Formats: sequence, C-alpha cells, structure tokens
Amino acid sequence: MTHPVLVRRDADRPLLLDLFCCAGGAATGYDRAGFDVVGVDIRPRPNYPYTFVQADALEYLAALIASGEIRRYAFIHSSPPCQAGCALTVGTNRSRGWGGTHVDLVPPTRDLLEASGLPYVIEQPNGRAEIRKDLTLCGEKFGLGVIRHRNFELGRWSVQKPIHVPHRGRVRGWRHGEFFDGPYVAAYGNGGGKPSIPELQAAMGITWTDVREELTEAIPPAYSEWIGCAFLAQARLGVAA
Repeated sequence: MTHPVLVRRDADRPLLLDLFCCAGGAATGYDRAGFDVVGVDIRPRPNYPYTFVQADALEYLAALIASGEIRRYAFIHSSPPCQAGCALTVGTNRSRGWGGTHVDLVPPTRDLLEASGLPYVIEQPNGRAEIRKDLTLCGEKFGLGVIRHRNFELGRWSVQKPIHVPHRGRVRGWRHGEFFDGPYVAAYGNGGGKPSIPELQAAMGITWTDVREELTEAIPPAYSEWIGCAFLAQARLGVAA
C-alpha cells in the first residue's frame, strides 16, 4: 500500500486517522491536543490543513487493516455523513424526497473500527439514534458562538461526561416568520438570517476555510482538542486500550 507523505512526523506525537475528514475541524483540535493527523475524504479537500488522502474512507481503512499498516496509528476519528438521520435535515429530506438517497454509513464504519483494534470515536449530530451517546459536547462549554451539540460514541476507551453548561440564550435567526436575537449563530444551511462567513469562522474557531459548506459540516476544533487531550492523558497513565 502507498502511504501518504506526512507533512510532519514527531516520534513523541502519535498518529491519528481522520476519516470523512471534510475541511479539518476535528483534525485541528487533535493537532492541538498532540497528534499528527492523516485525513481521508472521498472529495478533494484543498483547505484541509494536514496530510490528506483522497479516497473512500471505508475502503482506505479496510486496506490499512488488511495490510497491517493500521498499526502505524494510535487513534481513529470518524464523522460518517449524517444527512440520512440528522435532526437538522431529516424533515427537509423527507419533504423533498431526499431521505432515500442517503446511505447510513455508521454501521459499516463501526464494524471496521472494531476490526482495527484501535481506540476510536464516531461523531454524529443529534437525531442519530444508531450511535451510543457516550459523550455529548456543546459550544457553550468552550465559550463558542455556536451551540452545535455533537454526540460521540467511544470505542476501546471511555471518559467521564462533562456537565452540560446551560445556554445563555437563543440561536439568532428567523423562526416561523419571527426573528429572534441571541448569542449564538446557526452553523447550518443558508438563508433565514444565517450568519456571514466571517461570523461563522469566528463562532466556530475555524479560520482556514471560507467555504460555507465546509464550515457548516465541521465540528469546532475545541471539541476534538478536548477529546484528544482526554485520550492522551489516559494513554500516558496506561488507562486507554
């Protein structure tokens, strides 16, 4: 198997595989936590700030497992496409006839992650019943300008759930013909009082892409930095698998 040429490889920094990586919101947090990162996505991602492989994520993972090269990695993050079950899109999908076009990639992703033998994370938004909500993070925990709840299923390791910090107000935007102000912007979709690109970048803590789709699909780096630090702290103590 041909390996990606790593932009940086430090013996003291474990290697992380970032599947369905999009523009690198998760990757940036893991980098800050202390990982070197290789991202895999089926689409070209010129804004991805780390080593990138354009490939089908599941096929790439299966090949790594078959060749034994998966042992180069210490941890796997995965964010399978969520349009089939995301609470923010499922109603629209049904009303416009889109629901049947999306394949649920969570089960095959989980099967391969288990086969890898490595500690892993599966990330999904609210509305995805197929993953365990071992961890839920919210932008308010990190003082961000988005709420953006995200759920994480943890495989081969665990961490205590943090206490959910109460929200300071509403998400700014139009709801059923009425405009509501609030301390958060809506990091999804377009129209309806949605934020500008600079507002999205500031709210999410993402500065390296100005593509709206990439911003609205990303998780804030603060989330994965918290996860990465928690995992590495356990690994140093010999707690994590």
